[in-house]
Amino acid sequence: MKNFAESPRAWIIASLFAIMAIVLVARLFNLQVVEEKYELMANDQAIYRKVIYPARGSIVDRNGKPMLYNNVTFDLMVTPALVGKHNSMDTTTFCRILGLDTAGFAKEMLKVVKKTGKEKPGVFKSEVSKELNARLQENMYLFAGFELVERSTRSYPKAAGALMLGYLSEVTPAMLTNNRFASYRQGDYVGMSGLENIYEEELRGIRGVQYLVRDVMNRPRDAYKSGTMDTAAIGGKELELFIDAELQAYGEKLMSGKMGSAVAIDPKTGGILAMISAPSFDPNLLTGEGKGRNFAELNKMATKPLFNYATQGSYMPGSTFKPITGLVGLDVGAITPSFGYPCSGGYYACGKRIGCTHSGGGHAANLRVAMANSCNAYFVDVFRKVVDFKNYGGVHTGLQKWHDYMINFGFGHPLGVDITGELGGHIPDSSFFNRMYKGNWNSCNMAIIGMGQGEIALTPMQIANAMCLIANKGYYYTPHFVKKIGGDANHPKLAKFKEKHTPMHIAPDAYQAIIDGMEMVVTNGTGKVAKLPGINVAGKTGTVENYAMVYGKKTKLDNHSVFVCFAPKEDPKIAIAVVVQNSGYGATWAGPVASLMMEKYLTDSVNVKRKFLEDKMFNANLIKKYTYVIDSMQREKDRIRWELKMADKNMQAAMAKRGDTVLVDKMMEKFYKIKK
Repeated sequence: MKNFAESPRAWIIASLFAIMAIVLVARLFNLQVVEEKYELMANDQAIYRKVIYPARGSIVDRNGKPMLYNNVTFDLMVTPALVGKHNSMDTTTFCRILGLDTAGFAKEMLKVVKKTGKEKPGVFKSEVSKELNARLQENMYLFAGFELVERSTRSYPKAAGALMLGYLSEVTPAMLTNNRFASYRQGDYVGMSGLENIYEEELRGIRGVQYLVRDVMNRPRDAYKSGTMDTAAIGGKELELFIDAELQAYGEKLMSGKMGSAVAIDPKTGGILAMISAPSFDPNLLTGEGKGRNFAELNKMATKPLFNYATQGSYMPGSTFKPITGLVGLDVGAITPSFGYPCSGGYYACGKRIGCTHSGGGHAANLRVAMANSCNAYFVDVFRKVVDFKNYGGVHTGLQKWHDYMINFGFGHPLGVDITGELGGHIPDSSFFNRMYKGNWNSCNMAIIGMGQGEIALTPMQIANAMCLIANKGYYYTPHFVKKIGGDANHPKLAKFKEKHTPMHIAPDAYQAIIDGMEMVVTNGTGKVAKLPGINVAGKTGTVENYAMVYGKKTKLDNHSVFVCFAPKEDPKIAIAVVVQNSGYGATWAGPVASLMMEKYLTDSVNVKRKFLEDKMFNANLIKKYTYVIDSMQREKDRIRWELKMADKNMQAAMAKRGDTVLVDKMMEKFYKIKK
């Protein structure tokens, strides 16, 4: 029998071990001699790895005007584990330069440790001033563990479009757990809202790295190996918007002293020309050292300037909904353009009066006339005819069919606008009324929906988009801000905005009948304020009843003023929806704002004969005192809800942990006291 050592198997095993040894030696040689990045890591004390943050992508309006500028600023970063290493940290000089005492220094260090830990760098002070930066630069060699990191921040020349553009801030620990931000590290800046957030990946660019040799005083000085190891930063891509910066600023000025919104869209593209949420604020407030403090102050205001009334505010649309009611009535076959209603000042067919502002005969002789005079009875009757339409076989099915129309028109769900926080409003269906009335209901229970009141809520963005649908006679594009990314109009991220939405395939004749009625609103009806010299305008006024719970009672507040329009009627280039809260009739406040914005966009000026209207809008203050009262009540409710939640949480924890009956009794007593 052969000795194992002499067998072929032994030679094979020995050869494998030899090959493995050669591979390991080669790998070690590669790591220690060839791969310089490991040499850099080993020489971290001598070589300083500096991350180069790229210039963030610019944002320009439709005419190439910058909506914001990039600025260079510095964050003071610290790696807590390195502070005071080898006793080289001059804490006294450091605190004197920053205006801190020992306790303040310790407090800031603790914040960093809680955020990033001791071994990773974190922001000790963000966006330091130029003066402070200069003083620190002279003495950085005294402050082991600290470094000044260059950042790209924003400033805003027009001080407009704050909610649309969004703001930058340090990435949060919670965001770092999101796969989207996996490549970020604590201290990086990120778009927190608006376009800055939605297009973060396109705007941020690609970071570079520079290796510098430290001198004997630990100061980074010369380039390591003449910069051959460095990688260049690549700047972010430019966003070109549909927004008209001049129109945006003008609209914000018209809406000053008011609460509400104005949205203008190009019907042919879905491009948003202006989006005003009022009251607005200067976006420069959310930059620099004071941004945290300013954000907190804005968040406390009763008028809620951080709330986007254009995409998050939900309103009953009032009479601006009547074109939609008429359109569905025509398409279903419930009415024709010649249909008239004998309104004598109200609608009585449901056993109680639904009031109409006109009482003279003939003001609802046909669709056009009823639209011009905004007859409530006419459109309540049309709505009932739609949901009770005989072909549907019952009101429950009829309402569901109506609901399908609304969803296809872009109501009841977010449209998909390229901005953060968009909400969808509310469109009721059969199940909604089944819950409300326990299955026992008919068209009279929701008849006022036909005139834009009741259980319906739309955002101003949705209302403006519906005007695009009518203006285009049957189609719309999802409203969006961005026209090009890095000069590319066909960027994959913009593909969904190229899709044409053609809901229900309604006949062009039906749209034309509605457009003719809306034109008559401006020429002979309730919307004469929107009449423009040489331009045919289609519009519709709306005066929306407004209620709120005040001290536990449903209380009627001042009506919302609403107006919609588009022009020129023959070839629409702009569609607008305006809501001015708690201000009265649609033609009094929303109408002038909409018509002035439309005139400004189409003619680049305002007719001298309409300057008085412009001055009236500029100087009006329509924010009601009860706004502040209702806000304080809401804040008190929120506080009580929070205390209830905490009390309940504490009770459960106490019972689960120790069964401490005394503590539980105390918590129960507090819980019911708050609840009371």
